[in-house]
Amino acid sequence: MDIISPQNARVKEWAQLLEKKHRDRQQRYLVEGIHLVQEALKAEAEIEVIAYSVDHGIPSELAQAGAGKLSVEWVGVSEAVIAKCSDTKSPQPVFAVIRKHRSSWEALIEQDNGLVVVLDGVQDPGNVGTIIRTADAAGASAVIVGPGCADIYNPKTLRSTMGSIFHLPVIEVDLTEILPKAKEKGIRLAGTSLQAARICYEYDFRGPTWLLFGSEASGLSAPVQAELDDALIIPMKGHAESLNVAMAASILLYEALRQREFSGR
Repeated sequence: MDIISPQNARVKEWAQLLEKKHRDRQQRYLVEGIHLVQEALKAEAEIEVIAYSVDHGIPSELAQAGAGKLSVEWVGVSEAVIAKCSDTKSPQPVFAVIRKHRSSWEALIEQDNGLVVVLDGVQDPGNVGTIIRTADAAGASAVIVGPGCADIYNPKTLRSTMGSIFHLPVIEVDLTEILPKAKEKGIRLAGTSLQAARICYEYDFRGPTWLLFGSEASGLSAPVQAELDDALIIPMKGHAESLNVAMAASILLYEALRQREFSGR
């Protein structure tokens, strides 16, 4: 049955997912737009509802991707309902309600040659999402998100991932718990620092390595900095004093990819 009124009880519950406290309480989140919903379907995410505009109908891409997925409820909704469940001025004609998936970090520290990104206090949703997308593109094993970071289920974060959040583990965990355990397993913890003497292109990323990135304003927190094995600097020839954290992550991730996949060619 179509839902027309934005005052409908289900709609109110969905709209609450725009706020973190309700996402935490419901253990669900929203994704908006054909591409993100399609990526969620491809990745077998635990989709509960796909709501589509009754004026536009079910997008053909989603009808094909969702064929045979009997656990997904398809609901036609009005433009007013879509607007209520969006944080953008020009909402997309489809959104999905998805149950959160919790990945375990224990398997990460057992990987033979893992490449993992660790975020410490990265507060901008766009940066967090872009780093997740880049980590996926560069073949990283996972992204670990520590306290003080933007919520990975924030709509802005999700949009910035361009669907990559569905294709590699993104794990929220206390860094002071996991980093010492990683070091015990022989994993090297490397991060960028403007005070470092070692250039990132001189570092060997071919072994099990976790790349640590701190907040845009102050870098790694003191407890995380204390766990760092290797501080690296990205060389800069111009007048810029520093790089955006997402750009810094991209440089290190692709240097790691180059060394691991292309250094012998």
